[in-house]
Amino acid sequence: MADAWVDETVAGLERWAARREEPVDAQGARVLLELAAGELGLKDLAELTPEVIEELFLQVFPDVVIAGADDAPGILAVGRSLAGYAAETAGVPAGRGAALLAALDDLTPEFTELLGDIDMAERETAAEVLAEMMTADGVDLGDDAAVQRWVEAFDALPERERFARTVGHLQQAEDLWVPPVRLAPPGELAAAARASGLTAAATGLAGWAGERALPEDGPAGADAAAAAAALGLDDPEEGGVRRIWYAALAAGLLVAEDDRVVPGPDLLTGADDETTCEIWFRLLDAAVSADADPAAGPVRAELPGVLLHLYERAEPVPRDELAEALLEHFAQEYDAPPAETVVAALDGELGTLAGWGVVGRAGNGDHLLTPLGVWGVRELLRADGFAAPVVGDLAGASAAELVEGLGRHHDDTADEEIDGWLATRDPAVAAADLIGVMRDGTPGARNLAAAVLHRVGAPAEPAVRAVPSGPPLGPYAALWLREHGYEVAEPDPGEMRWLFVDTLAGMLEVAEPGEAVAAVLADAPAGAELGGMIEDLWRVDHPEVVVVLAALGDHHPDRKVAKKARTAAFKARSVG
Repeated sequence: MADAWVDETVAGLERWAARREEPVDAQGARVLLELAAGELGLKDLAELTPEVIEELFLQVFPDVVIAGADDAPGILAVGRSLAGYAAETAGVPAGRGAALLAALDDLTPEFTELLGDIDMAERETAAEVLAEMMTADGVDLGDDAAVQRWVEAFDALPERERFARTVGHLQQAEDLWVPPVRLAPPGELAAAARASGLTAAATGLAGWAGERALPEDGPAGADAAAAAAALGLDDPEEGGVRRIWYAALAAGLLVAEDDRVVPGPDLLTGADDETTCEIWFRLLDAAVSADADPAAGPVRAELPGVLLHLYERAEPVPRDELAEALLEHFAQEYDAPPAETVVAALDGELGTLAGWGVVGRAGNGDHLLTPLGVWGVRELLRADGFAAPVVGDLAGASAAELVEGLGRHHDDTADEEIDGWLATRDPAVAAADLIGVMRDGTPGARNLAAAVLHRVGAPAEPAVRAVPSGPPLGPYAALWLREHGYEVAEPDPGEMRWLFVDTLAGMLEVAEPGEAVAAVLADAPAGAELGGMIEDLWRVDHPEVVVVLAALGDHHPDRKVAKKARTAAFKARSVG
């Protein structure tokens, strides 16, 4: 229905402008009307009010449409055309047209500045993204000539290809991060590798092959059956002779010579821990890959994804969860095999991985990676270009690097990382460094740095007391002192409101709005009356107050409080 009235309004606007012999941007009018309909619920041009104009131009349009300060005059001209058309044809009350035009005049400076700020931020972000893309392509950013050549080549690409490359880079940069993990000591990993069923199968197959010369694509027919029997496998194909064959070749336990394969050197007997782990990893890498094996089924092809799922969860995972994720992936990417076929194949692969010492079972039967499995999957991820940090990597980092890195951690590993970082520093120095991050960082950085500062304890008191009053440090300092039992003045309501906004703004950097709002409300003191505070948040001098109020308006579970937040957001935009 919204499309129909928008179409009619745009057509009428074009006829109206033609009669007046005035130019009009019909497409621009359509954009504004569709935003008003979709985001603000407008159902007719007669519902256009100064309040709707203000919300449309100062909140909705900048959030949805990419535009710069140079575009502001044209966009505002479209708004004035709509206001004039509404005043003459939409049956609005007398004086409404003049009020609409006055509202547009009033918001012009703020709208222009808002688009300018967004444009500048987008330009800075674009420059950072292009620098990352150049670095990924091997360009030395200090070589001006090389940078210029890359930029000229990039600009020469069709717009669609430039867009696709940029989106692909951003997606890859986000996707190629996995949570930090703990690694077992090298000696423990090497012992597990020596005891692995994968090691036994590969060395056993190499020993069996020593009695005969075989083609590079592996034993077949009677030879495959004999190899399966020698290795104790139930089936020569599905049981894994082929994958073990390719793994042994990749690890050097079998060697291709001309048109035949012969046993390689005995690499494992007497090998040190590092060599043992290196050979075992080569076995694993080849064994979980379906590329070398034409007979591998679709579940084998997706086995790296199953291992990644287990790695990222860092806790036991039910078989049904793994199967559901696999079936969803098949539904999106393939002509999905029958569900029972997928589940049976997954069970078989999990059983094989358990025999290799890669996957274990929790007490309730759920699956998890063993310490050897964690190490092996991490090496697979690193070989594919993932950033795969280890708990403890941040022990020597700066405070800013620590805070940035903590955003990638699970709660338990974050605690361990913080303990390791604090153990290497004088507490007073650590406190001063963290306060520096809080002073100069984003709300999200302040949230994390404040959490670490809380762990410093009493030695941080002098540095905390020395911070200046007022935002951004004063509210955090007062909270720290109260939480550590020091007598301080009653919290200033204005500072507490600012702290609430800053906390939620920080959570919005790393979580979906609904999740961030739920988390902040869950941490609120029992019985806290937030409705009145939220109603007054528009007075808070914080750059993210409108964003915070919009999130509360959209996601607060109490509809009355949500309405107060939306009203407060409108006020904040009006005075911003």
